[in-house]
Amino acid sequence: MRGAGFIAGKSGRHMKYPYTFSAKIAQFPIFYYMKKNWIWMYYPLGWAVGFYLFTTIHALANSDANKRSWAETQRKFAEKEAHH
Repeated sequence: MRGAGFIAGKSGRHMKYPYTFSAKIAQFPIFYYMKKNWIWMYYPLGWAVGFYLFTTIHALANSDANKRSWAETQRKFAEKEAHH
């Protein structure tokens, strides 16, 4: 029975119009789009560069020197506001 193609989905023919959602997914040419579309090629590169930038900014913003500088700025601002 298996060799004769009686099992659903194993007939080897494509439907003229895929009625079901699973048939639409099965006939979608994903590998063609992955080869021909630029976003599939540059997405990992963009993710890596973005991750590097965000981690660098995060490290700089949360450094001890920056925290001390921010606290000093806020202290000066509070003193200035207290005098008014």
